[in-house]
Amino acid sequence: MSGQLCMTEQNSKIRLFSFYLDHWHGLRRSLAGRLGSQDLADEAMQETWIRLEGLKSAPSSVHNPRGYLLSIAGNIAIDLIRREKRHSDRTAIGDIDIDTLMDDVPSAEEVMLAREELKQLVRALLKLKDKPRRALLMNRCLGMGHREIALALSVSESMVAKYMAQALRHCRDYLHHTQ
Repeated sequence: MSGQLCMTEQNSKIRLFSFYLDHWHGLRRSLAGRLGSQDLADEAMQETWIRLEGLKSAPSSVHNPRGYLLSIAGNIAIDLIRREKRHSDRTAIGDIDIDTLMDDVPSAEEVMLAREELKQLVRALLKLKDKPRRALLMNRCLGMGHREIALALSVSESMVAKYMAQALRHCRDYLHHTQ
């Protein structure tokens, strides 16, 4: 039973990833309308992807993936706004060595480049066919092996290998041509 539950939770997570990718533009547009900021919506959507990737499993009872994803993105946006407000409220650092604070923090340029790379990857994934995209997401985001993916997609393990190669090649080529 626990194996069945685990597979159901993984399928639920894959469905959320697929919904995210298939409806990314609409979700972002809706979020930007709510927040009044395209930049904040973009950042919240990227953080939503990262949050989804970090889920060990998704609740299998998500009946409204759009609402679920917008709720996650909205909460992230609120956190981003609060963080920005706290940052802008700080006026003096005192005697703290700024170099010590900045040691492990990526620069604004590094963050911007990483976010742009994530946007490009999402765009590449949006252009992939369903099964290669799902195979790649199952492997890279859920850590599933070829055998598990083959069972989930009802294909052979060799087909999973072909899907993976196709997806990786597509993403590599897409990222190469957009730079």
